[in-house]
Amino acid sequence: MADEVYFFSVQVSLLLYNPNKLHLPDIFMVFLTLPSLEQLNSVRRASMVDHLGIEFTGIGIDYLEATLPVDARTIQPMGVLHGGANVVLAETLGSVAASLTIDLEKQYCVGLEINANHLKSVKEGRVKGTARPLHVGRSTQVWEIQIVNEAGQLCCVSRITMAILDKK
Repeated sequence: MADEVYFFSVQVSLLLYNPNKLHLPDIFMVFLTLPSLEQLNSVRRASMVDHLGIEFTGIGIDYLEATLPVDARTIQPMGVLHGGANVVLAETLGSVAASLTIDLEKQYCVGLEINANHLKSVKEGRVKGTARPLHVGRSTQVWEIQIVNEAGQLCCVSRITMAILDKK
């Protein structure tokens, strides 16, 4: 079997009875390619992602996960996780996730905007970020990244908007 598995957008229609109408929600594979975690982690070498210790830990039909250690590389002078480290984790997840939805031979992704709301401080351990798409269009994508502590408590919510550009 090939290292990369290519999926087509698969629609599964679920019929939910409503006296006024039928509702047909769609469930589909958002990623064009589904690399292994080993492949995802190999491309982070010799970069900020590697320097900060970000590690990809999960991938599914509509999400990408990674962890970030809370240590001397990622804390601010008050001894808690630096907000900028949360943003690096969020941008990493959003950018990589967006790139998995396109044909990289023909297109590439660039960030247009990112924001983050820091909700709870973290002093030790690891945080886990999970990116999920809010919008996957032809020219833009919007991803939400939720970052939780080891107890599963929400620490940061971020949203990134990506532009999808054609290679020339």
